[in-house]
Amino acid sequence: MAQQDSYGDFDATELYCPKCKRAVPVRKKLLLVLSNGDKYDYSCVFCGTSLGDKMDLRKRPFTALIR
Repeated sequence: MAQQDSYGDFDATELYCPKCKRAVPVRKKLLLVLSNGDKYDYSCVFCGTSLGDKMDLRKRPFTALIR
């Protein structure tokens, strides 16, 4: 029997902000849509400092529609 992951993907809800000097809630914003996945930025909800980023890789190949 093949073993499946008990979790698939995580999204951060709080990260440490060096400007606020504590763990703070974060806002996730889409930065780029790329052929291999989407890139997101996590920023502090209080001061707006960028706290990190995340790359969500695509499960299937990207196909562009061009007319």
